Amino acid sequence: MLNLVSREPVDYLVIGHVAHDLTSDGWRLGGTAAYSALTARALGMQVGIITAAGPETSLDALQGVSMISLDSPRSTTFENIYTGHSRVQFLRAQATRLDLSIVPASWRHASIIHLGPIADEMDSAVPAGLSPALLGITPQGWMREWDQEGRVSHTEWRNSEGVLRKAGAVVISREDVSGDDERIEHMAHQTQILAVTEAHEGCVLYWHGDRRRFRAPEVREVDATGAGDVFAAAFFVRLLKTRDPWESARFATLIASRSVTRLGLEGIPTPEDIEECLTEVLQ
Repeated sequence: MLNLVSREPVDYLVIGHVAHDLTSDGWRLGGTAAYSALTARALGMQVGIITAAGPETSLDALQGVSMISLDSPRSTTFENIYTGHSRVQFLRAQATRLDLSIVPASWRHASIIHLGPIADEMDSAVPAGLSPALLGITPQGWMREWDQEGRVSHTEWRNSEGVLRKAGAVVISREDVSGDDERIEHMAHQTQILAVTEAHEGCVLYWHGDRRRFRAPEVREVDATGAGDVFAAAFFVRLLKTRDPWESARFATLIASRSVTRLGLEGIPTPEDIEECLTEVLQ
């Protein structure tokens, strides 16, 4: 185990593998743990990460974030090939599986605990002893499988009922369920709040039997990687503050739409992004 930064109490704890994302120019740091942690920090939260990474992956971009990273021979490595607004994804390597018993006692009561698997790296369950004010789930890593060549496809989320029942809010993409409206409706009835992101279309939010769509503004898309994780963190943080899922969904949609106009982790919201999006939401 490698403790990179102190284990002081945190407001926002995200648990999941960082990703070593292969690109035509080499690689970039990615994964829910990276994008959501940096977004939450930009929004003023004290952030912690539980993750695993190999020696080939620099975590310098996460300096200042409290972190426990398990030693691993390799990092979880993805190659994404984009075609228009869709992608073909390959899993090239997988890091050490996460045991959530290592979560420090001082982190178990974080205001927000965000379970963000990207490659089935933790059990699909909420460990005993975690008691956040808001449990946020982005379950895409439990909804993926891969063949012998590493090509990723979507699969049924097994043993989802317990997590959905305990979650304060769940964020998925329409892509995660292959556009299956019946699966979306079923999940919406099993959990308190379900946000479904739909790329450049925005998101659809399900709450208390109601359903509302939030349109994203038209922007020039440069890189969509991580936009869903930016959305999720912005949504969870705003939801904790306001307890208003509708306002939180609108804010997260605006923040995520800005993230795709920049490359990689440059898409993390700036102070100007946050101020301007909040102004638009509160008008």
